[in-house]
Amino acid sequence: MTGRETPDPVRVLVVEDEYFIADDISRTLMRHGAEVVGPVPTVQEARALIISHTLDLAVLDINLRGELVYPLVAELTRRGVPIVFVTGYDAAAIPADYGAIPAWSKPFDYTALAGVLPGLRRG
Repeated sequence: MTGRETPDPVRVLVVEDEYFIADDISRTLMRHGAEVVGPVPTVQEARALIISHTLDLAVLDINLRGELVYPLVAELTRRGVPIVFVTGYDAAAIPADYGAIPAWSKPFDYTALAGVLPGLRRG
């Protein structure tokens, strides 16, 4: 040990069905030192990554081509993974059960999002 070890990067699952948005989020997170898991555009692909990876955070679009992401929220919550929604939905459209989850409305500043994510990382 040199006393100069850096903390492990924040591992962030990105679930977004719009390719360019997913790519922009992922690239920005990587520039901020995060390890991106994904991105993936479907609930099924996200579920596989949740099972096979240790995650620190998840960035989820709510509507993935008509399939809602809420079943993933339940699984991530059981695993203690903090979540941020990135969505085109108005906050009023998000069910009350998920009202405590931070939601960023599209379009948003990717750099600003990347800056707040480390503060959401679980202990």
